[in-house]
Amino acid sequence: MLRKIVETKQEEVARLKAATTQQKLLSRLESAPEPRPFRRSLLESTRPVSVIAEVKKASPSKGVIRADFDPLTIASRYTAASVEAISVLTDETYFQGSLAYLEQITQLTGVPVLRKDFLIDEWQLIQSRAHGADCILLIAAILDREQLHHFSQMARQLGMDTLIEVHNREELELVLDTVHPALLGINNRNLHTFETNLSTTAELMPLIPQGIPVVSESGVSQPEDIAFLQQIGVRAVLVGEHFMRQKDITQAVQRLVGERAPDPLGSFL
Repeated sequence: MLRKIVETKQEEVARLKAATTQQKLLSRLESAPEPRPFRRSLLESTRPVSVIAEVKKASPSKGVIRADFDPLTIASRYTAASVEAISVLTDETYFQGSLAYLEQITQLTGVPVLRKDFLIDEWQLIQSRAHGADCILLIAAILDREQLHHFSQMARQLGMDTLIEVHNREELELVLDTVHPALLGINNRNLHTFETNLSTTAELMPLIPQGIPVVSESGVSQPEDIAFLQQIGVRAVLVGEHFMRQKDITQAVQRLVGERAPDPLGSFL
């Protein structure tokens, strides 16, 4: 499935390059909103485990997750729950997402926003910032060493943070040997079976140097999961499907990660 998705992305990039020029794409950056501090929002929160709440309509393995999908309403409910950040699926073919959702949510809320997609070309990075992304996802499973290094540097130049995602020890070693991740994501989903298990995060945590903030992704649905992840040193979680299946999304966030206490030093949100 991952290979098929990457092939689709290559086709999308080809269409993008046929439809415009890089210079025109870069010119859109002038009207983009100022980047907001995604990483800082996660690290400086009063929550022991911060939450990146995902706007996600569907997935290849589960199909449509939320039938009454309204991205702006969902983002508003996340904002009401004082989430530290919002993740927006922008892949259309496999997740029924949209770049329009990213741009609309960025305009709606002051919460930092992650573009979650399968990024394989630098044009997509420029596109991400042009549509308001404050952070991008880089998936080690689909990028080589040169791309990881180049995209990390380019994102920084564009004013965006990066969340670099790994699934196993081999990918982790590649990433740590290539860059110093500002944020390291551990995806608990097996790419072959699509099953999730928090043991993936537990197994990789001891291999990660101190000072690199870790985000545990997928398979988080209970307060007990949060307690376990906090105990082993995880700083944040990325949660999508669990929230999308709840009637009251704001309440679901607060039940999972607790209410966010006011920041004694004030907040930029």
